[in-house]
Amino acid sequence: MKTFKKILVAVMAVVLAIGCVCAFAACNKSEEADKVKVIDIPLTAESYAFCIKKGDPNGIKPVADALLAELKESGELDNIINSFFDGTATFEYTNPASSDGCFIVATNAYFPPFEYYNGNKLTGVDMKIASLLAAKLNKTLYILDEDFDAIFTSVETGEADIAMAGITVNEARLQSYDFTAEYYESAQVLVVKADDTTYDNCKTAEDVEAIFAQQNQQYILGTQSGTTGYMYCHGDEDFGYDGFANLTTSSYKTGALAIQDIVSGVVNGVVIDKQPALMIAKNINK
Repeated sequence: MKTFKKILVAVMAVVLAIGCVCAFAACNKSEEADKVKVIDIPLTAESYAFCIKKGDPNGIKPVADALLAELKESGELDNIINSFFDGTATFEYTNPASSDGCFIVATNAYFPPFEYYNGNKLTGVDMKIASLLAAKLNKTLYILDEDFDAIFTSVETGEADIAMAGITVNEARLQSYDFTAEYYESAQVLVVKADDTTYDNCKTAEDVEAIFAQQNQQYILGTQSGTTGYMYCHGDEDFGYDGFANLTTSSYKTGALAIQDIVSGVVNGVVIDKQPALMIAKNINK
């Protein structure tokens, strides 16, 4: 009997130990550390608008401007933007089989929450507004998803009627394209590894830029090709950015791919628009 009791006590001890290990593992999983973080300091100040072929040959600008004015006045524009920011939006869109006779919108659908995929359906702030604009024009919407650089070519050649892709308005682009009224104020921010303390004491853009200026070519900043973030890091005289020639700027097709490379250690940080930065970081940290 004593031997049985000893065996029983030993078995219970093992079971208890295993339970503690499992509980500890579960606790650690639920409290798993974030992979990346957003340095919430605006590095630029910019405004978004929709891009139209110079001269507006199809008369889209007045219709788009009237729609945006209506949405702003009613408060619906804020409602649309906020719903995609907080995840309560329900709008999704599937293209028709053909683009013939459609209102064609060029975008790069990897820029949440402005344009992105939910499964195989397109959604986002710009895509919701695109659907409303198509309705105003009495046309069926067709969304042309392509690289960010390509959307401007599509507008210029007439392949697309308009580009809606979180596009920053600046003097250089205004020389080549027309733009609708502005509808959103944005800024570039920096994303780094969650345990990177390099920028913890920074308060201003100048503080961040001072650290950038201290780096060498082994320090890599990721950006999305053709965007303000790329111009800011690499430099672009036409767009008014000096850039940081002392470090390396790496260009990606999407911001999400760039930020993922922070986790894998390929880049030290990523410069990207604030709201996409927050959304992509949130998804990576899940």
